[in-house]
Amino acid sequence: MAINLVTKFLPYVDEIFKKESKKALVTNQDFEWTGAHTVKVYKISTGGMNDYDRAGTGSGAAGSRYGTVESLDATTEELTLKKDRSFTFAIDKLDADETAQQLAAATALARQQREVVIPEVDSYVYGVMAAGAGTKPAAVALTADNIYDEITKATNALDNAEVPDESRVIIVSPDVYRLMKKSKDIVMETDIDSNLRKQGVVSNLDGALVIKVPAARLPENCGFILCHPCATVAPTKLEDYKIHQDPPGISGSLVEGRICYDAFVLDNKKMAIYYQELTA
Repeated sequence: MAINLVTKFLPYVDEIFKKESKKALVTNQDFEWTGAHTVKVYKISTGGMNDYDRAGTGSGAAGSRYGTVESLDATTEELTLKKDRSFTFAIDKLDADETAQQLAAATALARQQREVVIPEVDSYVYGVMAAGAGTKPAAVALTADNIYDEITKATNALDNAEVPDESRVIIVSPDVYRLMKKSKDIVMETDIDSNLRKQGVVSNLDGALVIKVPAARLPENCGFILCHPCATVAPTKLEDYKIHQDPPGISGSLVEGRICYDAFVLDNKKMAIYYQELTA
């Protein structure tokens, strides 16, 4: 007599490993987007310094003891949200029941956010940062012998651009981080505050936080990005997720999601981003 063996699936799902987003460390939310799809930012010029004319030889509307009167320019930089993305899927009641609730709508939605939404937003933001970087030197082949010198070139560029020392971040892939650990010239501080470590900071180098980002989320041939969060605005205007139970035509759950986001490198702050590309 044949015996039918029972197959049991344990309530465990072999999910794809996905990192949480680290873009909050390298971007800012300095502008209010409520009620607007476009924000205009003023770019104001400054006046030059003069030798004070104590004798008062300056005359007329264009001159004074303080020098020739200049007019300040006020141009605008327009930031318009372009990314309006969505997804939808249905989960049949029997499918949810027969997978030990691993296909339950709430679980599936959380997985969608972690494995699809977050990686897409991250990839877009890092791509915008790389494209808008104020300094983009020629591509190089990074090695354990030259990586420290290349990173110090980046910090030097930010120093000369008078970018604030505090809150600088170095973004690297796991492969580049491995080169950093192999370099005899680099001594990284790994005694990181627990709150920063939870946000993805793995070490500190030359005053900058070091974060590892999966290579798939970085631009192709990305060596590293040294940046200050003041340079990139990354708003999320709308993040809307819904679960509908038994909508017309579906016996089960209908999951819908929409996210409206974008990223912008401010023209006056672009020197706070240094993008080093790898040779192909």
